[in-house]
Amino acid sequence: MTRLKHILILAGGGGHTGEAYALAQELHRKAKLSFLVPNGDVLSETKLSKFGKVDTLVMPRGPSTPNSLFIARLLTALIHSFIKVSGEYDVVVSHSSNFCIAPALVAWTKRIPVVSVENSVRFVGTSVTAKILQYFASLTALEWEEQKKFLRGVLVGPLIPDPEVKPWNGEYVLVTGGSHGHRLLFDALAKSSLKNVVLQTGEIDPEPYKRAHPEWKVIRFTDSFNELIAGAKLVVTHFGATALEVLSYKKPMVIVGNPEWTRAATFGDAKVYAEKINAPLVLDVTLENVLDAIEQAEKRPTPLLPDGAKALATIILNMC
Repeated sequence: MTRLKHILILAGGGGHTGEAYALAQELHRKAKLSFLVPNGDVLSETKLSKFGKVDTLVMPRGPSTPNSLFIARLLTALIHSFIKVSGEYDVVVSHSSNFCIAPALVAWTKRIPVVSVENSVRFVGTSVTAKILQYFASLTALEWEEQKKFLRGVLVGPLIPDPEVKPWNGEYVLVTGGSHGHRLLFDALAKSSLKNVVLQTGEIDPEPYKRAHPEWKVIRFTDSFNELIAGAKLVVTHFGATALEVLSYKKPMVIVGNPEWTRAATFGDAKVYAEKINAPLVLDVTLENVLDAIEQAEKRPTPLLPDGAKALATIILNMC
């Protein structure tokens, strides 16, 4: 019997894990899958464990990590990666988070082919991770034509996950800021008279929003987030991989920029991204602007985009 090829997927949490999940859906049962996720990222661990073994590694830098601590964590990640990235893997896949740099470089030193996937939200510049890894990767996978201006790679298309729940209309607005949350957005909507809202706050304390709106369903995290998307009449979110999941369920959405994320993609990226997915974009986060964008979103059709996850999975399996 032919041995299934063993693929290690590096998932740095949040939207990076979302794109890793989309790729895992396509590779599942065609290859043996293993994953590395950040220490303490229970949500990523739970989400990906259905496809294979999940191990953890220190996350070098978060949104507010100082440089001194980043360097120490990166060195720790490098040391631990020599143990966790063994020669049993046929391919290692990086998903553009700084979390992926150490294990991807270690894979390269062990002559394991590395596939570096650029982030779906990059248009006017490139992520630092993809910029570094393009010199070591056997393949750099690009999700949009615009990324060819900054990276040498192969265009596969956006990594959109397959829907796993039948869409329905629960008549609620789903509001999310991703795993780190979006305080400006949440505070603006807390002043509204919207009644039927499901709010996912991530790392931000949910209690003030529960007190302001006891009729809302307010949660920090859920490993059934796709079920919330499937039942929403509309989704308000930051610009990231969540938007691609919303597209898979053909739900209207609003994209709200977050100026507090200084290390994330820029507002210039957000403008192009919103055009690609045909979603209203809010950069000046006020209640009036968000409500106006919600009204606009309900009138816009869902665009048809290429299946980048399937295309990339085919390339990876051929590499094996």
